Amino acid sequence: MLILGIAGGTGCGKTTVVNQIIKELPEDEIGIISQDSYYKANDHLSFEERELINFDHPRSIDFELLTQHLKDLKAGKSINQPVYSFVHHNRTGDFILTKPRKVMIVEGILIFTNPELREMFDIKIFVHADVDERLIRRLRRDIAERGRDMEEVLARYQNTLKPMHEQFIEPTKSFADIIIPNDRYNTVATDIVRTVIKQTIK
Repeated sequence: MLILGIAGGTGCGKTTVVNQIIKELPEDEIGIISQDSYYKANDHLSFEERELINFDHPRSIDFELLTQHLKDLKAGKSINQPVYSFVHHNRTGDFILTKPRKVMIVEGILIFTNPELREMFDIKIFVHADVDERLIRRLRRDIAERGRDMEEVLARYQNTLKPMHEQFIEPTKSFADIIIPNDRYNTVATDIVRTVIKQTIK
């Protein structure tokens, strides 16, 4: 099993890069795991308390479960990937059955901050995007998909997203094997990654 880790700041376009990489590849050979599914369960907290959680800090992620799930997949076992609600700031109790594949892609802003998880990646990719572009994308997504208003998104960006990015995410760029600028000119990098995947699938 080939495991790819794809990291980068919020709104950098990781999903776009993932879609570019898996384009033209057989769907039944590729599996995708999102770090966002592995935010810790917060059943013991009230909604008001959950709203105050810093979701851009590594301690908000259940890295132990994520790492164990990757180990299970490598061992040929299926996993129940948690489903997380960003509206309720908690796991829903539902699961996504995820079966082992020849190639597993793990994507998320904080996945390179955990040494054990980082060691499991055969290829580490960091997606880079301009800070203004990332903020615009984050605004659009949180307002459209997560029911937030502009003031809330901007306050969260200023108070947590930006400092957490500078402290935890940007430094992990040094662990990357490939840095992909998320713009129209990144096709060479994604083509290289796709070629490596094709060789693995063969």
